[in-house]
Amino acid sequence: MILTERRKQFLQKLIDLYQKTNGPVHYETLAKAIGVSKWTAYDMLKELEKHGYLTRDYAVNPGETGRSQIVFLPTVKATFLFEQERSEVINPKEWDNTKAKLLQFLNSLKGCSISDAIQKVLEEIPKVQVRVAFCAYIIGLLLVYLRKLGGRTESLIQSFVQNAPTNEMRMTMFVGTVLGTIIQTMNHEIGIEVTDLVSRYLKSINDLSDHERGMLSDFLYEALA
Repeated sequence: MILTERRKQFLQKLIDLYQKTNGPVHYETLAKAIGVSKWTAYDMLKELEKHGYLTRDYAVNPGETGRSQIVFLPTVKATFLFEQERSEVINPKEWDNTKAKLLQFLNSLKGCSISDAIQKVLEEIPKVQVRVAFCAYIIGLLLVYLRKLGGRTESLIQSFVQNAPTNEMRMTMFVGTVLGTIIQTMNHEIGIEVTDLVSRYLKSINDLSDHERGMLSDFLYEALA
């Protein structure tokens, strides 16, 4: 599907609302924000969903007890259309907050199944607006998978990565070893999405400063410990 300016307008507004509210967006909310009928918004969102830019979920309607309503979330594919708008810098306080929030989020996923945990991380990535933080969330995505592997595989990869001689080698080895296991074991759809994310991570990390790469390496070392 070719994304016309009209479709991009709807998609960008939904992403803005999603990031602002930190939650999925109902089509009526989007309709009011753009100034169209709810049916026009719904039809447009269905088209965007069909081509992989959105996923749908169901939320309880607060005005009608027991009834659910359809809401939409942007996929990683959608946010990558606008990724050039990500901020290129982050101050130390913002980084500390991002790191603490991400570590807490990853710990909260320990009781989830591997597919549910990965899906939850994938839903968080579109909210990230700073490049180095995006890279941290990709590392977090791979950490979730590594933890779910557990046992000797997890221990070997941890030791392998933690003993890397440089920051760059630490992150490269971590991504390469974990991605290799994902490709072999994950279902086709999620495997492709994660692989696409990692390729974008590698592109993004290449544009980071040495200081930012050091921040990510320290985050990875801390998370592995």
